[in-house]
Amino acid sequence: MKQQLLALVCSALAGAAYAESFPVNIKIDAAKPTGPLKPIWRFFGADEPNYAYMKHGSELLGELGALKKDQVFFRTHNLLSTGKGEHGLKWGSTNAYTEDADGNPIYDWTIVDKIFDTYRSKGVRPYVQIGFMPKALSVKPDPYYVPFHNVTFDEFCAGWAEPPNDYAKWEELVYQWAKHCVERYGEEEVLQWYWQTWNEPNNAYWAGTREEFFKLHDHAIRAVRQAIPKAKVGGPDIADGKGGSFLEDFLDHCLKGTNTASGEKGTPLDFISFHAKGKPTQVDGHVRMGVSNQLSEINDAFAVVANYPELKNTPIVIGESDPEGCAACQGPQLAYRNGTMYSSYTAATFPRKLDLAEKHGVNLEGALSWSFEFEGQPYFAGFRSLATNGIDKPVLNVFRMFSRMDGQRLSVVSDGAVSLDTIVKSGVREKPDVSAFAARDGNRITVLAWHYHDDDVTGDAADITLNLRGTPAGNPKITRTLIDETHSNSFTAWLAMESPKSPTADQLRELVEASQLAVVPSTKLVSPSAGELDVTFTLARQGVTLLEIEWP
Repeated sequence: MKQQLLALVCSALAGAAYAESFPVNIKIDAAKPTGPLKPIWRFFGADEPNYAYMKHGSELLGELGALKKDQVFFRTHNLLSTGKGEHGLKWGSTNAYTEDADGNPIYDWTIVDKIFDTYRSKGVRPYVQIGFMPKALSVKPDPYYVPFHNVTFDEFCAGWAEPPNDYAKWEELVYQWAKHCVERYGEEEVLQWYWQTWNEPNNAYWAGTREEFFKLHDHAIRAVRQAIPKAKVGGPDIADGKGGSFLEDFLDHCLKGTNTASGEKGTPLDFISFHAKGKPTQVDGHVRMGVSNQLSEINDAFAVVANYPELKNTPIVIGESDPEGCAACQGPQLAYRNGTMYSSYTAATFPRKLDLAEKHGVNLEGALSWSFEFEGQPYFAGFRSLATNGIDKPVLNVFRMFSRMDGQRLSVVSDGAVSLDTIVKSGVREKPDVSAFAARDGNRITVLAWHYHDDDVTGDAADITLNLRGTPAGNPKITRTLIDETHSNSFTAWLAMESPKSPTADQLRELVEASQLAVVPSTKLVSPSAGELDVTFTLARQGVTLLEIEWP
């Protein structure tokens, strides 16, 4: 009965069953690797730091950490914001810094420790964002915090977004925090972390000038390096890719400018970080994704970095890399988030980020998905998140797929792919993008294939023939997992239950089961021979599938 209901819902969503299909041929030479497969997917983040130690946040961190233990990183805002753990949309607090009546600092790491302790207990490491400004240090402390509901972004960015009233106290705060982290977690551990100053200082998150941000950054980085001499430090985590001239100005400042804290030349720069977002819209009653906006921002920022030969090998982390810019916002143009549009977008964009890095000759180390969970909100409320009330969404299964890929990356040629240049310039607006991402680790080959289009409307399925050359001899074992309307999809299962606001215990068990990565037996192996085999399968629009092919 449950499967019948699910099938009915999916049929209603699609308008009709897929009656048409088109052929796609994908060729992969497993004997010609192109280089190590970089796990750029293993970075996540959220505005709300306090969710980490709450019920569903802690559970989700455990799932993320299990994907690649001790190699997954989490970035969050508000680690220094004033408040006793109060939290809300786009907000959180730790009370790390206050002052007594005489203006003397009072440091309290209780809540910050609780956040980082949870990370480490779940196999996750901090990507430390140094911010925001404690109320006692804010040059304009009132109003300090304005709830996000029913205000403009500029109104929301209140006293916590201001420069410090005393840069020496700011530096000492950061030093004491970094020193405390060494004492609590050990030098060997904290040397694995990323340390960067603030968030998007080229928009309303920073109320000061560009020069004041450089000063803020220089004092913070000097403090971290004083406490942890070999700490991994960088930035600037700006918005909009290169942020006009901001990225170039920041790199010039770090490489050859005068350090405003020490008076010496330059500021340490172990990694470079910027943000890149898509731009979905609503067209003719449906969502149209803006993948070209995100990839063009990445392309432009990589081009800036490539102009500095001395930065050729410097790691780059895209510190927020998402289909659009506000995880806590809601609206009709954001209605892609619960279903397979989000998962197929994610599958199609991550390999293209690596392709852009190769094009520019830069070192992409990570692309951080600013997507976590929202504690205490309704089920499938329309936020950009990986899970809802402990129920994983389809997009999380893409990261499960990525985590199963390792070894050397393989070149993929698909006659159903949209070219990189076209996607960067204009997105996927005509024919769909059907292609794959592949890797080889010894006798194990993994192929992740997707069927993506910017428009969230129905379309024909793809009949895919996957031709693998340079393979071992014999019959391999093939495991295929799938994300589509009826597989690895808690959202359609919830709809089939008529969208319960408070699912029963039995319904919750069904939703958890539906949210997991589903194995399907529908792969057809065609005439394997020494060094070559063909695999055929059908992939619906917005579908993503992973083939794990292993020889004895």
